[in-house]
Amino acid sequence: MGPGNKSVEPISHRRVWGLALPIMISNLTIPLLGAVDTAVVGHLPESYHLGAVAVGAMLFSYIYWGFGFLKMGTTGFVSHAWGAGDGREVRAAMARAILLAGIISILLLLLQLPIIRFAMWVLNGSSNVEALGSEYFLIRIWGAPAALANYVLLGWFIGIQNTRAALAVNLVMNGLNIVLDLLFVIGFGWGVAGVAAATLISEYVAMAFAFVLVARELRKIEGIFDRALILSGRLLRKMLSLNGNIFIRNFCLTFGFSIFTAIGAQMGDDILAANAVIMTLLHITAYGLDGFSHAAEALVGGFIGGKNRNELERAIKLCGIWALAFAAGFMAIYFVAGGLFVRLLTSVPAVVQMADGILIWAIISPLIAVWSFLLDGIFVGAMRGRDMRNGMVISLAVFLLALWPAFTFWGVHGLWAALMVFFAARGITLAVRYPKVVEAAGQ
Repeated sequence: MGPGNKSVEPISHRRVWGLALPIMISNLTIPLLGAVDTAVVGHLPESYHLGAVAVGAMLFSYIYWGFGFLKMGTTGFVSHAWGAGDGREVRAAMARAILLAGIISILLLLLQLPIIRFAMWVLNGSSNVEALGSEYFLIRIWGAPAALANYVLLGWFIGIQNTRAALAVNLVMNGLNIVLDLLFVIGFGWGVAGVAAATLISEYVAMAFAFVLVARELRKIEGIFDRALILSGRLLRKMLSLNGNIFIRNFCLTFGFSIFTAIGAQMGDDILAANAVIMTLLHITAYGLDGFSHAAEALVGGFIGGKNRNELERAIKLCGIWALAFAAGFMAIYFVAGGLFVRLLTSVPAVVQMADGILIWAIISPLIAVWSFLLDGIFVGAMRGRDMRNGMVISLAVFLLALWPAFTFWGVHGLWAALMVFFAARGITLAVRYPKVVEAAGQ
């Protein structure tokens, strides 16, 4: 089956689910892994073990989110080429992104010591958290080449609307990671270092598996790897422009979360750990709703590439309906069972008490955040990097303006309230530019 065939099929609830469900299951394994990471160290006697893993994992989340354009940009270019039936560009877009991922990985490995020193200086946590968090980082950073290559390959699978392959890769990576977590931390007693080593190994295994799946898919796609097309100056500039805008967007997003985490760290290890527990619930929400965001990426890109405005609008509508329904479902689950989730993640009494006090923010967050997730997917598929960049810059400014008075007068609750303002602003700023996405499908 060649590219473009799927993009002309009429859109339906079943097709949206066919794309969204594998991604949703795939994404839910990520916070599940985070929950296991938290649980295996959360039951150690001192809270700084949990704080160290939270800080170390947060650093990688922020770094990799910053380079998330490798997945997002790849999906955009590939989905447009797939919708237009251009097999040569489907291949070339992946190759260009892999080259960029390799360059970035080398830079991260060379700069690992300055990065971790700067991060610990900014976070200003306790000495125990700083020591163990640094150990975690300096082990896991060697997985950067595999992690970034996986971003590209997952973006490529989404772009060709094969979300089952993306699911398979993530199941292999996160399933192996969970097994190694239990083996290294509980079995071997390696503590924080064991959590980092488990992730490092699983990233390389997943990359090898992903390349096997890519090779299988390429046999179905017409065209060849065209060196001249891969290295085309015009297309390289277009890729760098889109990725540059998404990088700025992601930098602003990670900066906002960094400020959130840094303020929590300065309030003490118990609050830092409690915030990490509640943030795990937000991650579960985000990765679940992101299934419909990724479905929107593939469908929007394909229908714009195929110049099909009617199907584009229907695809967005169906993705929106299901995303909103799942947001309501997450709210109900956290309202009923949020306290149980907290106790599954940690048994430290002070952390449990603090997490119970701020659980309300996990309950209300899905309805506030769903719009930003869905619109992100729509704009990625439309390759409107400039709009994403500008919207995030404005949203960050709104967040920072709200943060200081909210935190000053309401403490940790003010910190979480400002984060909800950040989510809301992200949705509003993209909604304003939404009509331009629809226009693109008719050009």
